[in-house]
Amino acid sequence: MSRAPDLPHHILALADSQLHYTQYGHGASAVLLIHGSLCDYRYWRWQTPALAERHQVLAPSLRGCWPAAQAHPQPGYSIDTHAQDLAHLVRALDRHTGVHVVGHSRGAQVALAFATLAPALCRSLTLADPGFRFDDEPESPPFYAQTIGQLQAGDIDLALQEFIDTVNGADTWRRMVPWFKDMSRDNALTLLSQVREANTPVRARDAAALSCPLLLVGGANSPAKYGSRQDRLQQLVPDARRVRIALAAHGMNLANPRAFNQAVLDFIEDAEAAHQ
Repeated sequence: MSRAPDLPHHILALADSQLHYTQYGHGASAVLLIHGSLCDYRYWRWQTPALAERHQVLAPSLRGCWPAAQAHPQPGYSIDTHAQDLAHLVRALDRHTGVHVVGHSRGAQVALAFATLAPALCRSLTLADPGFRFDDEPESPPFYAQTIGQLQAGDIDLALQEFIDTVNGADTWRRMVPWFKDMSRDNALTLLSQVREANTPVRARDAAALSCPLLLVGGANSPAKYGSRQDRLQQLVPDARRVRIALAAHGMNLANPRAFNQAVLDFIEDAEAAHQ
């Protein structure tokens, strides 16, 4: 496995905020990596060097996340705002022919919102274990309601254990490496904003109308709810490619990065060939 790089840090000025991101590698095409809950661009430490061998890699920390984690809750922390920020980033970096978008978990919903908002900027779309609700499904209480109470009480590690073990399997938090725990602690309070949009739906018609190639990636051991989202997306987009990452659950890109990276690279290569 390649050594995790010391990533360069950049800041893009927005109208009402800043977007922190890293940019790594070179290439005619670019890959935009969108992290999920409790994360920031450090989450992609095993993807950045591998993907950068063929492409330029852009990895932002979404608004409100480390290193600019502000007081939460905050109104700017939303799926649509994140998508708008990322479209601004892609245009600011002069990637007007588009990027290959990879989103994980909550980041998959941001990725889909980006593809809907700016379809001309999305050359391909990879959704890894999306967990969103569709607009024709009923709302349900967020699974991390107890986590919110623990955060408000100041029990940060207990709250993180509850959240991480729910999405990835029992005892995951205890076994996680120190850098991941530090990253999660840095972003723990974002859940106070995230819970306010927990039932934000994806419109089924938006998914069905996607014009770019779609890859659905799931962990072989991920909770069933993530597979159900991919099943529905496969129905809406019959041409979508689907891959399961062996020996991995929700955090598949960390548990089995070689398999995850190869699946993404193969898909991007095919999407580039089809685009020519």
